[in-house]
Amino acid sequence: MAMAMQAEWMSCKVNACRDAVGKRAPSDGTTWRRNRRTAASGLAAEGKHTCNGHRSASQTVSCANRDAGKRIMDRPQGTRPGRNAFRCFATESLSEIAVLVNSCGGKMGHAVAEAAVKRGLTLIPYSFTGNREEGNIVSCEGVRVELREPEEWDATLEDVKKMYPNFIVVDYTLPAAVNGNANYYAKNKLPFVMGTTGGDRDMLMSTARDSGVYAVIAPQMGKQVVALQASIEDMATRFPGAFSGYKLKVVESHQSSKVDTSGTAKAIVSSFKKLGLDFDESKIEKVRHRVEQHERMGVPVEYVDGHAFHTYTLTSPDDTVCIEFKHNVCGRSIYAQGTIDAVIFLSDRIRAGADKKIYNMFDVLESGKMT
Repeated sequence: MAMAMQAEWMSCKVNACRDAVGKRAPSDGTTWRRNRRTAASGLAAEGKHTCNGHRSASQTVSCANRDAGKRIMDRPQGTRPGRNAFRCFATESLSEIAVLVNSCGGKMGHAVAEAAVKRGLTLIPYSFTGNREEGNIVSCEGVRVELREPEEWDATLEDVKKMYPNFIVVDYTLPAAVNGNANYYAKNKLPFVMGTTGGDRDMLMSTARDSGVYAVIAPQMGKQVVALQASIEDMATRFPGAFSGYKLKVVESHQSSKVDTSGTAKAIVSSFKKLGLDFDESKIEKVRHRVEQHERMGVPVEYVDGHAFHTYTLTSPDDTVCIEFKHNVCGRSIYAQGTIDAVIFLSDRIRAGADKKIYNMFDVLESGKMT
């Protein structure tokens, strides 16, 4: 009986998906493939945007087949879905999240935009930037994204709001642009994820709180590094003063294009202070020279233009005890993936109408909205 019910449920699912593009497949499947291509072409002509610019046939099935998705979730107890049953339903949910990634011409913005497409979110084909790249267009995982300069932002924003009324902004720009960009998002009531470090952080938080917009603001988006950061903060809360009298040395190395001191290093230093360490943020040593990064810090040559190496050394007053914390990251994928987790988390909070509006990556970790 269970097998019969499962077969019937799977048949309903397949037929519903076929019906969604207007034609039921013949037994040999040939016309079905042709109809699917025809449906995709028609939708492209209508200009229905998704994460790759136009809605594909498979995405049309996901979006049009909401009721079929519900039947999948409500299948008879004891039956088992096919391999892609839940994937179809989940993709539809993620594709409803539209994201505007600013500074797509930059390395971090570009990495986040590509991560958004890979995860199935809808990447808006525009990007606000201060310095437009030659050609005005960048390709992010096959999506053509037009770069728009400040004088074009307002007009572009009006178009984006019409096409994607519930989108979320991601900001990976420059430290000097942090507060100005935050003011723009606040003024236009745009929920945002701020991954850019630097700027006046107190002013940034005040701007976000006073505006009433939803936001995730964090100097560190790499979830595993955030977990380490959280554990050190928890240790400081549980054992305040445990390292009183100890000396602290902090060295951080990033690509030479990073002009400000690591926000993560500053945050972890604040936790160490609660543990009894006397240390001023101005003493954080920045390493920005390529040869030193490779020879002293151990950064692989291929990653000197994209890395984040941090070492925190705690030494006892008599130099007989040395405790070291390290987190070394090569590349940008860890931050891009964590940023998309933050976008999905913020979208959930907005849909739930949460009273709390301003979040950090600790909140994202605790929610379990991670992959």
